[in-house]
Amino acid sequence: MSDLAAMIEAARAARANAYAPYSKFAVGACIRGGSGRLHSGCNVENAAFPQGLCAEAVAIGAMVAAGESRIIEVLLLADGEPLCTPCGGCRQRLGEFAGPDVPVHLCDLSGLRRTLSFGELLPFPFTAVGFGA
Repeated sequence: MSDLAAMIEAARAARANAYAPYSKFAVGACIRGGSGRLHSGCNVENAAFPQGLCAEAVAIGAMVAAGESRIIEVLLLADGEPLCTPCGGCRQRLGEFAGPDVPVHLCDLSGLRRTLSFGELLPFPFTAVGFGA
């Protein structure tokens, strides 16, 4: 299995466990730490919306809990036509651990749709598209 295929599979498995009863928008994330190990996460919603967790935040938490502090690759997987990019808060979180050249893979359920660098994310706005708004 290729490195990218392993990341997609880890994100897909995490996404299957997403807790998204309000938005019905399940997201899976996988990050590769500096050691090469994969760390995945899914979104976890809460009725107090600001208290929820994005998939990237959960994956970062898993990476830090495993003793790592550097991200060398990021992958997001979600269903839908618009590309699912990290929200502003997750861009800031990722920026704590990832440099501007870190690849960010944006996937839907069929696989990879686009790869860009972390530094290129800023032109892609975080919107409510995909959340029924």
